[in-house]
Amino acid sequence: MKYANIGGQAVMEGVMMRHKNRYAVAVRKSDRTIEVMTEEHISYGQKFHVSDIPVIRGVFAFIDSMVLGMQTLTWSASFFDEEEKPEKEDREKSETSDKLFMAATVALSLILSIGLFMVLPFFISGLFRKVTDSSLILGIVEGVVRVLIFVGYILGISRMKDIQRLFMYHGAEHKTINCIEHGEELTPENAAKYSRFHKRCGTSFLFIVMFVSILFFLLFFQIFPVESMALKVIFRILMVPVIAGVSYEIIQWAGRHDSGLVCLVSKPGFWMQKFTTREPDAEMLEVAIASIEAIYDWREFQKELTK
Repeated sequence: MKYANIGGQAVMEGVMMRHKNRYAVAVRKSDRTIEVMTEEHISYGQKFHVSDIPVIRGVFAFIDSMVLGMQTLTWSASFFDEEEKPEKEDREKSETSDKLFMAATVALSLILSIGLFMVLPFFISGLFRKVTDSSLILGIVEGVVRVLIFVGYILGISRMKDIQRLFMYHGAEHKTINCIEHGEELTPENAAKYSRFHKRCGTSFLFIVMFVSILFFLLFFQIFPVESMALKVIFRILMVPVIAGVSYEIIQWAGRHDSGLVCLVSKPGFWMQKFTTREPDAEMLEVAIASIEAIYDWREFQKELTK
């Protein structure tokens, strides 16, 4: 298997695929036709010239993926909006409002994620201070609580009907990329044979973030003991970008290698992908293929594999 330098995400009734400085979104409309949109995209890492700096590039890549994800989700949702489309003279104002709304949504998502997965576990672990005052044990308890909250969140949303359909498109995204990276002709029939799990999946990334945060917090507060509760919370928040950057490097390394260690590192993420992906149908695979073919020459990639 060879790394194809392509990634994506599921959107409403569709798939977004990204390769280098271009991305495409394909959506299955209610009339069963497929609408495809392609755009050029310069990442934040490129804009700020940090794409070659390990760890730092991961921070920018994380923010970039959130912003692009919201943009493509909004575009896909526009096909299923029951409200009337704005008149021409209102479109410019609407686009400005959409950008402001998107920025606010991304910021709010970051704040809620940090609060739910980083700060809340710290306060819950504090309840165990009546049992032990060992910072090491409390740090382990905090890490376990963090993972349980994350797993519970995934299990909770996976039971929602609309999310289940989104997860089917998530499976279609992975299957088509796996098909390409294994050198097969990209057809719905061929893609259907491949796994719906992938090492570079965002679910795996988030799971790695959970474990990296456990190690970081344990080591940091063992080396630099902090008594103030406020400072403990502040340091946890300040370490989030570093944790995201390190996790990004791990997921990129895993995506480019096939070894026993990589398989071991990838297993927890694969287990979580059992809940964040579902088996897609042929029509969903067609949508994912349409998205890929809009920005990626998989036939040329096949030729490189045979050289």
